Amino acid sequence: MLRGTVESVQTPPGFSDLSSKRKKRQTNKQNPPILTNMRLLERMRKEWFMVGIVLAIAGAKLEPSIGVDGGPLKPEITVSYIAVATIFFNSGLSLKTEELTSALVHIRLHLFIQIFTLAFFPAAMWLFLQLLSITPINEWLLKGLQTVGCMPPPVSSAVILTKAVGGNEAAAIFNSAFGSFLGIVITPLLLLLFLGSSSSVPFTSIFSQLSVTVVVPLIIGQIVRRYIKDWLERTKPPFGAISSSVLLMIIYTTFCGTFSNPNIDLDKFSLVVILFIIFSIQLGFMLLTFIFSTRNYSGFTPADTVAIIFCSTHKSLTLGIPMLKIVFAGHEHLSLISVPLLIYHPVQILLGSVLVPTIKSWMVSRQKGVKLTRPIV
Repeated sequence: MLRGTVESVQTPPGFSDLSSKRKKRQTNKQNPPILTNMRLLERMRKEWFMVGIVLAIAGAKLEPSIGVDGGPLKPEITVSYIAVATIFFNSGLSLKTEELTSALVHIRLHLFIQIFTLAFFPAAMWLFLQLLSITPINEWLLKGLQTVGCMPPPVSSAVILTKAVGGNEAAAIFNSAFGSFLGIVITPLLLLLFLGSSSSVPFTSIFSQLSVTVVVPLIIGQIVRRYIKDWLERTKPPFGAISSSVLLMIIYTTFCGTFSNPNIDLDKFSLVVILFIIFSIQLGFMLLTFIFSTRNYSGFTPADTVAIIFCSTHKSLTLGIPMLKIVFAGHEHLSLISVPLLIYHPVQILLGSVLVPTIKSWMVSRQKGVKLTRPIV
């Protein structure tokens, strides 16, 4: 007996998924330029600071008269005082002192990081540069490499990368902040020790200007934070973007001074060699800190090692450029001295970001190994 029901034809499993994927591929093929442009714009948005550095240098090259001393921007006032004070006030306002106190008890870890970055790093760099001094590399770029070694750790990048890996974030926060405070005093001393003959500013003048433009704004920022802490935590202002924007202005005016000086010749060979040297220094010191902190009986956990790797080898551009502006104020080779630090900053972020998955997998496997070997009570 025939039934009047018509059986519906079912779609084979997975056929609809394949069909939708084909349609998506066809759409992508139809609009490749649009998708490429969107990806490019998104990439530029994420890397806006790096793009800004390129644009700042290019703008300075096109019309350097705008940003030179006495020019329309009046950098001798707007940069030397207002911009620098703004950066450090912003740092004081954003620094969470209450979170740092919890990390104070790990003295051994703090000593390792601070001694490495503010003593071993500049001393090792000085020895290395004695060998490079016999090469044809521009001497002012080599002096710039020495200034990199003298710089304190950054407030943000080491913390961000330590957090991305899952390392000891509290230790990274404390050492980045504490190192920045130490750097206010130690970095000028190191610069005068290793490059004293290059500085045209008296010792007392350096510290008086540092007090006005660095120490006082930091203290004021911390005091203001106490009264508006709830509002800051609720609204989360873009402190990093503010400091970076001000820093771009400093970079722009610095290179305006470079390109307006006919006596300065940027050696392309030296720049390429400096870039290679910086990559090598970064990788070498990261490996060195890893070896030191993972030795038997070092007392450091895998999470501590992660914080050590980033905090010990990273150098602050935000603190460094203003300090160079103060210590080498009026120096005709200031821009050349600043170039290695400008290169070191994006290199440390790039290398750190690339190594995050590798370091994270090492840390997780090491932590699992510690748990497995721990005796059961």
